Amino acid sequence: MTTALIGFAAALLALHLLTTALVIWRLSRPLPRATVQQMPRVSLLRPVCGLDYGLEQTLASGFAQDAPGYEVIHCVDDPTDPAIAVLQGLMERHPEVPARLLTGRDSISGNPKLNNLVKGWRAAQGDWVVMADSNLLLPPDYLRQIMALRRPGTGMISSPAFGCDAQGFWAWVEAGFLNGYQARWQLAADSLGLGFAQGKTLAFPRDWLDAQGGLAALACELAEDVASTRLVRAAGLRVRVTARPFGQPLGRRAAAPVWQRQARWAHLRRDGFPALYLLEPLTGPLLPALALLWAAPAWLPAFLVIWYGAEWLLARHAGWPAGGGDLVAWGLRDLMLLPLWLAGWRKRAPVWRGNAVTSSAPIPDRAS
Repeated sequence: MTTALIGFAAALLALHLLTTALVIWRLSRPLPRATVQQMPRVSLLRPVCGLDYGLEQTLASGFAQDAPGYEVIHCVDDPTDPAIAVLQGLMERHPEVPARLLTGRDSISGNPKLNNLVKGWRAAQGDWVVMADSNLLLPPDYLRQIMALRRPGTGMISSPAFGCDAQGFWAWVEAGFLNGYQARWQLAADSLGLGFAQGKTLAFPRDWLDAQGGLAALACELAEDVASTRLVRAAGLRVRVTARPFGQPLGRRAAAPVWQRQARWAHLRRDGFPALYLLEPLTGPLLPALALLWAAPAWLPAFLVIWYGAEWLLARHAGWPAGGGDLVAWGLRDLMLLPLWLAGWRKRAPVWRGNAVTSSAPIPDRAS
């Protein structure tokens, strides 16, 4: 039994080090960007709902792209949303960028985000449509980084976010979930050819998704990123993930919203990929640490130093938060992983910005 427990802990530590090394290697490579001549016509869709932290900065980044001939379409569900005033000010200050503001809801699904975006999809003129959440800070080469991944066999392009501008302990915890945990696993999986979508950035060839049924085709799952991944793979195509994630300014966070957000995402992962979800408790250090505590407690300090030392090296290499407070926050994050995994099994529909998220359609046939 002792040998088996030590082997279990060693195997999970090796997996952690492998994913960390893959991401460090990935971030060390030259950053691919499409040239101006390689850029297709692109429509940038941004769903907006409420005054998120840093909203003016994140929305302004959509007007500062160094790509030719792109358009920006902002989609707002509620015509009384206070974010509209921010958008109107930005559009007035950037008349050089073709930009529109569309309001209202088209109920094509049980997913409120898709219901907000569909009017923008219908109005888009681009050959590629890139959907980027309003709280994502886009570097000037954002569109060129995405379009650099266009190649035969690509059904869509996506990217995780990394937490930046984290203010206070619970924002550090949120950044820990986004960076050393979620982004690490997504980037490592893509490095092994197993890319999957993340809803912060979803980019599709317009004609291809229209042939699958348009945005309504993404309503067959609770989460549009899960539906996107399954739809693309069912067509025999690949989801490609950008070389690096893009920043999400966090500001200050409180404990309850952090828990609720992570529990919602756990529910969506469990609903979308239940077999993989069963394995999630093995992705954190808690179970191997408990195994060592039982079988070889003298080795536990070295195990923790190696585990968190690897994450610290990754964060430093990536330019993610990596201070002393972040190390404490990562420990709390990892203690939360198992309770969050259990919370993901609850049957209640997850809530996004005050709206229940439900699936509403079967996966469309590829030929439909």
